[in-house]
Amino acid sequence: MANVDWDALMAAARDVAGRAYAPYSGYPVGAAALVDDGRVVEGCNVENAGYGVTLCAECGLISSLVAGGGGRLVAFVCVNKTGDVIMPCGRCRQLLFEHGGRGLRMLTPLGERTMDEILPQAFGPEDLAEVPEAAAHLRTDGGH
Repeated sequence: MANVDWDALMAAARDVAGRAYAPYSGYPVGAAALVDDGRVVEGCNVENAGYGVTLCAECGLISSLVAGGGGRLVAFVCVNKTGDVIMPCGRCRQLLFEHGGRGLRMLTPLGERTMDEILPQAFGPEDLAEVPEAAAHLRTDGGH
């Protein structure tokens, strides 16, 4: 998908940020992404009194993607309560990488970047694919 309607994604992210549940931080976040089949998925942060179990907007977006039938993310943006573009945290960058790959286009405070630029040398599913082969090799030769 060559053309991304960043204005439409920003509008969706701003809209969903308005529905965030952020009573503790007062920092609502909204996220929107374009899927390879043309769908737009969204997510907002959902806080909890036990801060460690708070869900980031990106987590909600990925849940929406998977619940809606999956697919690959091709473009992504997240915003704060004033509508400014912000960067996902490290955990969320990993989630986005898993579901969009190195070529995922992201709107950042510094402009459009690919996930490969945001998360260079990322660890992903292809790295885990090598493990079963290594484990099988260890089993066949007695671990030597």
